[in-house]
Amino acid sequence: DQYLMLVRDPVRFPGGEEGTYIRSMSPYREPGCVVLPLLDGGVVLVEHFRHATRSWHWEVPRGFGTAGLSDEENAAKELWEEIGAVPREVVALGVVHPDTGMTAEAVRLFAVRIASTGDLDRAEGIRRCVTVPFAEAEAMVADGRITDGFTVAALMRARLAGLVAG
Repeated sequence: DQYLMLVRDPVRFPGGEEGTYIRSMSPYREPGCVVLPLLDGGVVLVEHFRHATRSWHWEVPRGFGTAGLSDEENAAKELWEEIGAVPREVVALGVVHPDTGMTAEAVRLFAVRIASTGDLDRAEGIRRCVTVPFAEAEAMVADGRITDGFTVAALMRARLAGLVAG
């Protein structure tokens, strides 16, 4: 479909036997991006319905890259589309591979300082957004309220980059 392609690769395993591996590929050449919005010393989280799990998840904005845009422009585009926010400062936090056993995709992580949020992309399944202190976001990871791997990675990278106090 427009978001995912599955490929069955013939392989020779280390023991010499032949078989296949399935991997997923994005039809997009540009890497996806994950945006950790920072507002008033806190983290903006969106409550997003995800079809795959059939449930609501606390996450940060993310999406596919758009041809012709830089990584930073893609981050700004996602931020605007999902929470109606405009970046004041964009900090690159590196790359993550979502599932090295299934896909070769790389996703760029960013922390973005914003002044406010605006209209939510309700058509995408976003119910609401909240701003929580960074320590609360980490507590949400610890107690299982945040289970999204991209969000966990962005929070960890922001912590390691020294973008939060404490």
